[in-house]
Amino acid sequence: MTKEKNDNPILVTGAAGAVGGIGRNLTEFLLARGHKVRAFVRREDARAEALRQLGAEVLQGDLTDLASMHRAIEGCRRIYFGMSVSAAYLEATINTATVARHHGVEAFVNMSQMTVTQMSISETTNSPQHKLHWLAEQALSWSGLPVVTVRPTVFLEGFFLMLAAPGVRASSELALPMGGGKTSPISAVDVAAILDDPIPHIGQIYDLTGPESADLEHYARVFSEALGRPISYRDVPLPAWSEGLRKMGFPEHVVSHLSTMTELNRQGRYDRMTDTVAKLTGEAPTNMRDFVKRHAAEFKQRGPAHS
Repeated sequence: MTKEKNDNPILVTGAAGAVGGIGRNLTEFLLARGHKVRAFVRREDARAEALRQLGAEVLQGDLTDLASMHRAIEGCRRIYFGMSVSAAYLEATINTATVARHHGVEAFVNMSQMTVTQMSISETTNSPQHKLHWLAEQALSWSGLPVVTVRPTVFLEGFFLMLAAPGVRASSELALPMGGGKTSPISAVDVAAILDDPIPHIGQIYDLTGPESADLEHYARVFSEALGRPISYRDVPLPAWSEGLRKMGFPEHVVSHLSTMTELNRQGRYDRMTDTVAKLTGEAPTNMRDFVKRHAAEFKQRGPAHS
């Protein structure tokens, strides 16, 4: 990379987002590699300040606002576009893409979802978010922008840290409505690693998975080994789980999306394997055991053991 390009910050949207954690992980990765990063956040809070402490230039704004995106994109040559699950996802994508095209960016990395691989002009899923991702990919393909599309399965940091950790802490259970379906979750850190230099990948679509596809019974055994205590898998009823998400304050759009993902998992739709991460980075993606050990403190037992 030339000195001139190093002087241009890389824009990372959704940099403080919680679900999946890809924006925060990408920001940290790029900073460690010596890049300047402009971290775009929705609100000024402790997560934004943490990004600032890492060395990022933090900019607060709204992805659906034109003025915000002009401020965010001006002076940037590369954009990583990611956004939490939201009913405004398509508007935000097209708003950002329109301003990016105006400013003539050299790379636009779009974080999509693996499920889009199985969708078409006549087939979608019950998740409104999945349809928004599919439509966003269509619009970006028409845009003339230098796009790289990344389609991960599910993030370890999402389902297995944010959504599963409370049950592991309280009752030593992976309590999820995933049935006997297999999945191959991927770490946000591994996704970040392939985005260091996006230029050679322009025009490509990458389906990304972790190193193995297995059911939740298997992952419960991996948790047990990594944490040194018995962890079991409990297949909970979907309606009760969805209601639990609502009580936690998740918007209905998000509840619908996460509920659809668990149902698709039950049907085997996430039983996918690719070697793309290893091909692009030269290293195997993070496995579940290493991930759990890395985050052991967040899975530490806090309540009485489940009998």
